[in-house]
Amino acid sequence: MPSGFGTVLKTWRQIRRMSQMDLALAAGVSPRHVSFLETGRSRPSRGMVLRLCDELAIPSASRNGVLTAAGLAPGYQSRPRNALELAPLRNAVDWMLTRHAPYPAIAIDRHWVLLVMNGPAEALFGAVDLRTGDSLIDALMDNAAFRAALDNLEEVEWLSFLRLRTELAHFGADTRLEKAVERLAERVKRHRLAFSDEAPVVIPARYRAGDRLLSFISTIAQFGATGDIAMSEMRIELFFPADEDTKQAMQAIWPASSVIN
Repeated sequence: MPSGFGTVLKTWRQIRRMSQMDLALAAGVSPRHVSFLETGRSRPSRGMVLRLCDELAIPSASRNGVLTAAGLAPGYQSRPRNALELAPLRNAVDWMLTRHAPYPAIAIDRHWVLLVMNGPAEALFGAVDLRTGDSLIDALMDNAAFRAALDNLEEVEWLSFLRLRTELAHFGADTRLEKAVERLAERVKRHRLAFSDEAPVVIPARYRAGDRLLSFISTIAQFGATGDIAMSEMRIELFFPADEDTKQAMQAIWPASSVIN
């Protein structure tokens, strides 16, 4: 991000495709005041900076940069995951992942690095040499075993491209995500998918695991309110069977007796 509060504010406003009038109305100030902030004729208070950050939906990590550009102290930390004050969040993640068995569940960071996996996810990804600390983005690009295991690789690449592009827009700027979007954009150009006028209800990811074809859909959750940068960027992805065969296969592989109630 460029330095200088006015420049940073203008950059984020343009990323969010808001006019000075739009931002002023949302923040409850005059368009003239927004203009003065961007040109440096006015200096914002801490409360004003945070209010503008709220209206521009600026992520926690980037808010520190906005505060610093305004000559103010950063307000957000990225604590070690084992920090005592993060225990309620860790417990919530563990509870969701453990009780989602017999279906896979993972927690990833903003770069899709695997932070935590439940047993079924470890078995599924371990078969293609994916472990905690590995990035699913890197695997989708360069892990030959992982790519070969995806029966509908082109659809997964296309959906991942759309998802990454949306996440990049949220974060505003991220070199690693930008490179991933660029690489995936080149791939989806070569196999652009076209659906009929009515899009499918679900587009599952289909994994080949030995002689089985496992089909999953997923849902993503995140913490709604936390001042910790890393935890605010964590995504919890829960995989669900997309068909009866997958449901029965997972229940056979991971019996109910091994699930904590």
